[in-house]
Amino acid sequence: MADSTTHPVTVHAPAGTVVGRRTGSVQRFLGIPYAQQPTGVRRFAAPVRRGRFPEAFDASRHGPTSQRVPLFATTTIPEPSVPGDDILNLSVVAPAPGTATDQAPCPVLVWIHGGAFLAGSPASPWYDGRSFARDGVVCVTVGYRLGVDGFAPLPDAPANLGLRDLLLALDWVRENIGAFGGDPGRVTVAGQSAGGGAVLALLSSPVSTGLFQRAVSLSGGFFERDATMARDFVGRLAERVGVPPTRTGFGGRSVEHLQTAVLALRDELSTGILPLSPVTGDDILPVPLPEGLARHGLDVPVLLGATGDEFDCGAAPGNAHPSPYSPAELAAARAAGTRVTDTLFRAACPEVAAVRRTADAGTWLYSFEWPSPALGGAAHCVDLPFFFDLLDAPGCAQALGPYPPAELATAMHADLVGFVHGRQPGWARATGGPGDPAREYGRPGSPLVADTTGVFDPVVRAEPPSARPASGPGTGTVEAC
Repeated sequence: MADSTTHPVTVHAPAGTVVGRRTGSVQRFLGIPYAQQPTGVRRFAAPVRRGRFPEAFDASRHGPTSQRVPLFATTTIPEPSVPGDDILNLSVVAPAPGTATDQAPCPVLVWIHGGAFLAGSPASPWYDGRSFARDGVVCVTVGYRLGVDGFAPLPDAPANLGLRDLLLALDWVRENIGAFGGDPGRVTVAGQSAGGGAVLALLSSPVSTGLFQRAVSLSGGFFERDATMARDFVGRLAERVGVPPTRTGFGGRSVEHLQTAVLALRDELSTGILPLSPVTGDDILPVPLPEGLARHGLDVPVLLGATGDEFDCGAAPGNAHPSPYSPAELAAARAAGTRVTDTLFRAACPEVAAVRRTADAGTWLYSFEWPSPALGGAAHCVDLPFFFDLLDAPGCAQALGPYPPAELATAMHADLVGFVHGRQPGWARATGGPGDPAREYGRPGSPLVADTTGVFDPVVRAEPPSARPASGPGTGTVEAC
């Protein structure tokens, strides 16, 4: 029987002494600040490295989250909001020294949560790294600024503050992860949805060189915006909350007030799910992501993919927003590549492969096709408990139904662990052309794991994130992470 007793455990890192908790063969160090609190004069400013802790830091509980209000009333992933100002923190889950899985230094997985760059929580139980620790991987989950504070382009503040937070967190990992048993020279950055888009943004950036050696994007995409377009939304938002669209103006409103106002204005203007996101034209993202990916990160192996249905699931008892379209209509829309799922998420997969076709490091595609009986399809977010091998996590039964296939979680998690450990995926590389190879997970009527081709045909250029088809499958309200 596994030991469920919890004991304090102390690590001495360059950042200072950190006291976490050990349960069995897993150690957790939660809510470690990597930057100064972004409040007062530091709000809407580039993140400032946290000084060495003057005394032992208690890392026994999750730190404050940037999220103050959830993205939707119903979200697939449990996403707790934790109050407090010290939101630029990260958590480390690692194999305990002396256990069978401790082969220090271990490879490191740095996880970036989703939530449309407006919400989401690194404290979600779906992101607990215990299965990675079991398999000899140190797992780091990162909090970063969201919404206006993280991604509004303002005339008197640096752009892309959320990405700057992530870059500083990766630098913290490089300096400190060795104390937790991790190898700073074997870091994989990974994320899902907005987190997957952040991975592609970091990969395309000229300033991220050397901070990670591998990259994984789950349901990511080219979510960047032109700064001029983003400023239109920011201007409307400023009018709504009664301030000028400046650092000083928005600084007079609370984070919660701004997050609530952004969600209301998004719905009022029908801007789509991403009214704020990374912007191009600064030192972090000087050019659009496809152009940046053709220039940078070509020495970084990349694994990316999407679920089969993302935001276009059919009717199911547990789906709060079932599709009004028949299975035949949804199948036809998928074949044509016209769904929101295709234009917002899946089209980015072959395009990333295409712009990286000359990369020696390689690009590999996957497609998650297992239809959740609770949501009526291979919905957005439902692949996460399989990749994390956490089918017993809170909320999984509601999202996946009572009997999700454990053998699929075993296989998918093993593929991701192998990639993080530095092994080449067991299927062919993608080059972005028709009939590209991919690994397919969970398609009904096929083996649970199958290597196939053409899953991402036709190649469709993603529309701007704010765009939605005027009619047809994919226009309904969606639940999201």
